[in-house]
Amino acid sequence: MERPWYRFYPEGVPRSIAYPEIPLHALLERSASTYPERVAVVSGESGYRLTYRELDSLASRFANALVSMGATKGDRVALFLPNIPQFLIAYYGTLKAGCVVTTINPLAREGTLLFQLNDSEAETLVIHESLLPVFLKVASSTSIKRIFVTSGDTSKPPQLPQGSFYDFDAILSKHSQEPPKVEINPKSDLACLQYTGGTTGTPKGAMLTHFNMVSNAIAFSSWIKCRPAEEVFLTVLPLSHIFGMTTSMNAPIYAAGTIVLLQRFDVKKTLDTIQNYGVTVFCGVPTMYALIVASPDVQSYNLRSVRCCISGGSPLPPEVQKKFIQLTGGVLVEGYGLTECSPGTHTNPVDPTMKTVKIGSIGLPWPDVDARIVDLETGSKTLPPGEVGELVIKGPQVMLGYWRRPEETKEVLKDGWLYTGDVAKMDEDGYFYIVDRKKDLIKYKGYSIYPREIEDVIYEHPAVKLCAVVGKPDPIAGEVPKAFVVLKDGAQLTADELISFLKERLEPHKVVKEVEFRKELPLTSAGKVHRRLLREEEYSKSSK
Repeated sequence: MERPWYRFYPEGVPRSIAYPEIPLHALLERSASTYPERVAVVSGESGYRLTYRELDSLASRFANALVSMGATKGDRVALFLPNIPQFLIAYYGTLKAGCVVTTINPLAREGTLLFQLNDSEAETLVIHESLLPVFLKVASSTSIKRIFVTSGDTSKPPQLPQGSFYDFDAILSKHSQEPPKVEINPKSDLACLQYTGGTTGTPKGAMLTHFNMVSNAIAFSSWIKCRPAEEVFLTVLPLSHIFGMTTSMNAPIYAAGTIVLLQRFDVKKTLDTIQNYGVTVFCGVPTMYALIVASPDVQSYNLRSVRCCISGGSPLPPEVQKKFIQLTGGVLVEGYGLTECSPGTHTNPVDPTMKTVKIGSIGLPWPDVDARIVDLETGSKTLPPGEVGELVIKGPQVMLGYWRRPEETKEVLKDGWLYTGDVAKMDEDGYFYIVDRKKDLIKYKGYSIYPREIEDVIYEHPAVKLCAVVGKPDPIAGEVPKAFVVLKDGAQLTADELISFLKERLEPHKVVKEVEFRKELPLTSAGKVHRRLLREEEYSKSSK
């Protein structure tokens, strides 16, 4: 069926792709066979590196270790690891054993860890040595039977507690590098049980099949025109998060790219890494790009190796986008996805001329993705271009459903369409725009105000480094928009000055009524500003 967005597809990007029905780990095996000596992964901190041959061999060894210790097909293996090479070994090894990966944010505390281990019923845990104190506090309340521990440094064995704890790196040499024989049905067998919803409510496990993940990695690689065995990916997004997992691990593995890992985002370390390794692809969240362009030292770096950057997770402020493109000469475009879609669904064309890039838009649906806007009231009426409603999506990357939550699955999966919960619109050309999350709408005197629109204008002020807008309870208006702002180093700005700035650019009801300046804002594990926490603060104050 003809869709308006096909007219603006980048040259060479097909409308549909014949995705191979293969297990996700076959992407690694293929690259290891074709480019065995190419560097697959390197630690930006230590310089430790593995070729594709070595990575594939170690993954197979871990798979055999799992099988020998009683892990069977379909068992969940939890990875509680930062961005280190052992993450990739454990990830692909788990898949080779026929088991299901469930990743846990390395910043998680006891409550989140306990919930996810118990909800997934994981019996195996791969953990970084530094995170053992968190696990040990809840270990007796879980079903974990075997724990593999790594220090992240193969020359320094971890200190193992008593019990069923094993040295992850040491045990690999004791097992065969021939992968175990496990039958995988790519369209029905799970590759990942990926938890979502932590920023809006109780986390839910999205059931993602091998085919979901393979198709998304291939579609993303096609969209950004990955050059086989040539790209260098900066992987600073947490691999425990689906955005980093697909765009900064699975996709580069498919394209035989080199993955440069950073355990956490730091402006200087990120700039050093781009310059020193000749990074060509860098996927991140808007906060990362905003902090880079605000860095007083950024002009002293050579960032011209950057070819393509994709921003996702939250809206990309247009002012940040423009400045980053000026700094690097590469293309930075906004995209969109969600855990339930493995995660990517939309991205602006990676067009060096920027002629087909629409600032403020999440871009066009990827190959094989269908998308439409439906009314917010019933969800059954398709709206014409320009009208605001809920974004719904259909495609090969859409999850099977939520793990053991049939009622919540029915709420979001209807007749093959995934209801995203995002308020959006589509223009006449088929470009989509996220207006905001349904849950983030500010109801002010009968008006529906979308925080993103205000935040984009605040970012235009030269003194602003980071910002977030939330609804503050008000007995008369219902809610009033309040801004939280972090200023650039050395910058000065008063609340009155910022409000005056907004009055010149926004309709009266959209102007914030209060500004609170802070040294930092709470961030999610993926680096997005955590609006929900700020909103909860305001509601907590009003109830006292």
